[in-house]
Amino acid sequence: MLRRSFLKLSTSALASTILPVQFGALKNGSRKFTMSLNPGAIGVGAPLDELISYAADFRFEALSPPVSEVRNLSDAQREAVLARLKQHNLAWGSAGLPVDFRKDAATFKSGVEALPGTAAQLKKAGVTRMNTWIMPRHDTLTYRENFAQHAARLREIATILGDNGIRLGLEYVGPYTLRARWRYSFVHSLKETQELLAAIDRPNAGVVLDSFHWFTAHETAEDLLSLNNADIVACDLNDARIGFSVDEQVDGKRMLPAATGVIDLKAFLEVLIGIGYDGPVRAEPFNKTLNDLPNEPAVAATSAAMHEAFNLI
Repeated sequence: MLRRSFLKLSTSALASTILPVQFGALKNGSRKFTMSLNPGAIGVGAPLDELISYAADFRFEALSPPVSEVRNLSDAQREAVLARLKQHNLAWGSAGLPVDFRKDAATFKSGVEALPGTAAQLKKAGVTRMNTWIMPRHDTLTYRENFAQHAARLREIATILGDNGIRLGLEYVGPYTLRARWRYSFVHSLKETQELLAAIDRPNAGVVLDSFHWFTAHETAEDLLSLNNADIVACDLNDARIGFSVDEQVDGKRMLPAATGVIDLKAFLEVLIGIGYDGPVRAEPFNKTLNDLPNEPAVAATSAAMHEAFNLI
């Protein structure tokens, strides 16, 4: 049920079949990382209270905090949210960074000026991880110019987050198709991300791993062994489409974990276990078929896929 062929089903057929799914017990007792629900990545939009219910009902262990809602909670509302999370044995996953550092200086300045207040509110709610991604190309900045701009801006962001006990994770984006026709290529591999993190030089800054980007960057389990738990802020788990070479894969057309078996998720997850990674692992397929589903079927499908992937280990 909902294994490798589930995304081939029509939306109506999928919606009518996934609700009765019974999840088996996870086999991997040695893992420290949590199965986290990232609603926005699967096309699910709902109030925080409803998202907590989805996470609990479909056997997730963590939930990505919706920044726009969490930062506006009153003290009483915050206590109620934290009580519900505790009731369902749910932890916070990683939140999305609400600062656009890729555009002009005015856009960056506007976003970073609002960040201290947001970070302080997230700290009160117990959020400790935040993530963003690196665009692997630019039309006007050379690699060195872009690198210097990223290092300076992300250092400022990391400093603000660090003052509030929040870690910053940077996700490299691997697909060749995303940078092939642009003038200047930029960071798109783990090693380059580590070089950028060294230039940022903040102890709370680390990497966000994504099995899809790991795969499209032509990396192996051995590349991941250069990391330890303290280096990783968050992790995304996705599969790739059948019938396309590594360099033909498209970033916005991914598959749920274990949907095709194209990516060696067993090796990927076993490295995370081996290095003692203890953060959130989320699905982020950006898959239109999944995104078009109603909220509950989309969460159910994602949970089934995540459980199948976790059971590989």
